[in-house]
Amino acid sequence: MRSRMPNCRARTAVALATATAAVTAGAGLGASPALAQDTTVHRYVALGDSYAAGAGVPNTVDETCSRSDRNYPSLVKAALGPAGHQDVTCGGATTEDLYTGQHPSVAPQLDALSAETDLVTLTIGGNDIGFGNIIVRCVTLGLFNPLGSPCKKSYTWTGHDELAATIENTAPKISKALEDIRARAPRAKILITGYPAILPDDGSNCPTVVSIARGDAPWLRDTHKHLNTMIAKQAAEHGAVYVDTYSKSIGHDVCKPAGTRWMEPLVTNAAAPFHPNAAGEKAMSESVLAATR
Repeated sequence: MRSRMPNCRARTAVALATATAAVTAGAGLGASPALAQDTTVHRYVALGDSYAAGAGVPNTVDETCSRSDRNYPSLVKAALGPAGHQDVTCGGATTEDLYTGQHPSVAPQLDALSAETDLVTLTIGGNDIGFGNIIVRCVTLGLFNPLGSPCKKSYTWTGHDELAATIENTAPKISKALEDIRARAPRAKILITGYPAILPDDGSNCPTVVSIARGDAPWLRDTHKHLNTMIAKQAAEHGAVYVDTYSKSIGHDVCKPAGTRWMEPLVTNAAAPFHPNAAGEKAMSESVLAATR
């Protein structure tokens, strides 16, 4: 996800790259053509950022993009058994990287599409709103004012919510991406995911795990949900299917103990900080597979 990070191993920045991404929007708000009658997949292409790449989840098979062999696209591929498959997900990706090479050795993600593609998954938008910078700011400010809402105040001091505006400004980028995917892969069913829960859905915080202030936690949760709602709306308007990965992830946030959490905290070796671990990627794959039926 981007503030622009070369890859998701930039721990702190990437930590937010996801710490702002969850919403309870319903699944399947729209429908794409190909798989509605026939769930056989012939060519599957996975697009997106570090949440799709499985950043930091062992085993990493692409260091440049922090891509794991246990990311949700790999699990979807294993379940569907397409004849052709291309996973071009990459940590740090924004919508811009669908069109331009993110790194010298990484082609524009949309180049993976063709007229033969019949299934596309996409996870994008978190880096467009600057998750990395948000997490750094909120975690830092929370150290100095743990009982207040210092991060919210820093983003709303003008009387307008800067993050809410950024999410709305990202909507046209998601819109264009879905239109261009359809143009390059006219037969494909397009599934675009939301982001799973990072913080507790009840608005509580866990300062011993991550120093997000008490008053900032519910605001960040609502910001995450706003992002997911925007993505769901764009899916509905462009004939894509929105995959709700948030609802299922409630109760598996960073504040939960190992073995229960699907999202990793700041100090971890199971995934990039504030990113899905192997269990979280598996849960995402199950939501995606349900949407193909």
